[in-house]
Amino acid sequence: MNDAAQQDILSSNSPFRGPGGNISLVDSGKRFNRDWIFRHITYTFETGRSYAITGPNGSGKSTLLQSIAGSIQLSAGSVEYRISNTDQGMMKEGKTTDKSSLVEPEDFYRYLSIAAPYVELIEEMTAKEFLHFHQQFKPLMATAGIDEILSVIGLEKAADKQIRYFSSGMKQRIKLAQAIFSDVPVVLLDEPCTNLDASGYQLYHQLIDEYCKNKLVIVSSNDEHEMDFCATRLNIFDYK
Repeated sequence: MNDAAQQDILSSNSPFRGPGGNISLVDSGKRFNRDWIFRHITYTFETGRSYAITGPNGSGKSTLLQSIAGSIQLSAGSVEYRISNTDQGMMKEGKTTDKSSLVEPEDFYRYLSIAAPYVELIEEMTAKEFLHFHQQFKPLMATAGIDEILSVIGLEKAADKQIRYFSSGMKQRIKLAQAIFSDVPVVLLDEPCTNLDASGYQLYHQLIDEYCKNKLVIVSSNDEHEMDFCATRLNIFDYK
C-alpha cells in the first residue's frame, strides 16, 4: 500500500467521538521494599489531551503508567477514574449515568487500551484473527473495519500470516493498532515506537493525529519522537 492511499484512508475516518475519560492521582505513590519509585503525585489527566511521562531508563515511568492503568496496586494514595457521556453504551448493560461518573477501579479496564513491550500478542493467531479476538473483549472503533485497519498499518498482505512469523516491527504495528483503534476514551502507550523504522514512526504519528484527537493519551518514553505531540510532560524525578 503506497503512502498516498494510506493517507486517504486515514483522512476519511473521523476521530473517536465516544465518552471522555479523566484520571486523577491523589497523593499517589508506589514503592518496592523500601525504595519509593514515585510518591506524592496529585495530578489530573484530562480527556482530549496528550501527556508524556518522562525520565531515563529504570526511573519508574512504566511503573507509573501501569499504576494509572490499574494493573499495579499503589502503595499510597489513590487513583480515580471518571467517564463522561456514558449514555453511548460504554457502561455495563442496563446502567446509565450522568455526564460525569466515577468508575470503580476494577471496571476501568473497559475504558482504556494499552500498547507496551510487556503486552504479549497471541502469536499462534494470524493478524486478522488476533484483531477479531481482541474485538470480542474490547470493541474496535466503528470508523474502520479489520481489513481496513490492516491496510492502514501496512499489513494487508500479511493479514492471514501467523504473528509468530512477523518481524519485531510488524508485531509493534499490531500492538499499536489494537490500542489506538479500540473504542475507548483512554490510550496508554509505553515506548510505542519500539522496533519501528522511519516509516513506522511516521505511521505512529498519523494514527495519533487521526484517531486520538478526542481521547486522553498518556505516553511513557524518553524518546523525543514518541512524545513530541504531547502538550504536557511529567518528569518522574519530580516525584521521588
